[in-house]
Amino acid sequence: MDSNLHSPERRLIDLRIEHGDLDAMIDRASSETPLDELLMRRLKKRRLSLRDEIARIERLLNPDEPA
Repeated sequence: MDSNLHSPERRLIDLRIEHGDLDAMIDRASSETPLDELLMRRLKKRRLSLRDEIARIERLLNPDEPA
């Protein structure tokens, strides 16, 4: 059971949840006045990093088939 908690599939689920949470945070932060530009840059940078990690794990789990 412990190995299931650290599987790539589980990591992918956790990253997608965190990415969704960041989307919501960015939406809320963008509607606030005054806008905290530094916070927005940090949130967007983290979201991009998560998207890259999600793509990497998806490639690992579903490698391209040779032509």
